Amino acid sequence: MSKLIDNFGRQINYVRLAVTDRCNLRCQYCMPAHGIDIVPRKELLTFKEMYRLIRVLTELGVNKIRLTGGEPFVRKDFVGFLEMLSFNDLLEDINITTNGALIYNHIETLEKLKKVKNINLSIDSLKADRFNEITRRNVFDEVYKTMEALEKSNMNLKLNVVVQSGINTDEINDFVRLTKDKNIAVRFIEEMPFNGKGQREMQENWTFKKILNEIKKEFSVEEIQSEKSSTSRNFSIENYVGSVGIIPAFTRTICNDCNRIRITSTGTFKNCLFDDGVFNLRDFIRNGASNDDLKELFLSLIKEKPENGFIAEANRTKGNVSESMSTIGG
Repeated sequence: MSKLIDNFGRQINYVRLAVTDRCNLRCQYCMPAHGIDIVPRKELLTFKEMYRLIRVLTELGVNKIRLTGGEPFVRKDFVGFLEMLSFNDLLEDINITTNGALIYNHIETLEKLKKVKNINLSIDSLKADRFNEITRRNVFDEVYKTMEALEKSNMNLKLNVVVQSGINTDEINDFVRLTKDKNIAVRFIEEMPFNGKGQREMQENWTFKKILNEIKKEFSVEEIQSEKSSTSRNFSIENYVGSVGIIPAFTRTICNDCNRIRITSTGTFKNCLFDDGVFNLRDFIRNGASNDDLKELFLSLIKEKPENGFIAEANRTKGNVSESMSTIGG
């Protein structure tokens, strides 16, 4: 069986698929207060088209998928799509990134889907007023209730915390303390420029090193050996149940072992978060491409994967980074 191997010898086995560009929140580091221009529904990949793309990719060695948005639970019958994906015998892990505002009533169903193993919950403040200010929505209580329920579920829970200069840096160690008695992984993410046009300027760059030094002010941490392709560098604290990680998303020190590709909700194939898209899969399959055509396409596209995110950004043809993460796919 042919494998997806790029020109740097990296085998691709992980795809991030955005099932929608819509979101029920308006996080200030992600999009403007008025939202973004939502694409017409007919321009979105259908669930059937998504399933087909993932099936072809799994036949080329992909065994892990992360479903994102926008907010995936905004899309009608998303849980039905999860059930559909579960029938793919070549898929081992189905992971979900969510803002937590709509998932609570689905947790019991998700627990029954054995391939759904990891839930990444985005939560950038533990203070209700600040959370509501960041998200521009009054949903803190619902999200916190969801966090507690997921922590008690049979799925692995990770909290994604975007570290925002001048807004939530004083809460970094509050999040660390959450891991004392809870079996969760808190992951701090460097803020990125994917916030849509007209967004705030970052006053100070909270890099991996700066975040780690902030944690070390209060805690003695020991680095955990992570799998080679991990997006985060992870740490343990003595006698703490959970763990802490930092994702150097902006400084991009994790690119060398990248094993990922992305597909946006409109079918744009991305080799890297920082590129501006290399191929429209939606039009390709709607114009009659066979599964063998798709395989040949994927094998050729993967050879265009840049060595790192800096090269991907430099090769952009549509100008500087200004998209919303909701458009790209979380």
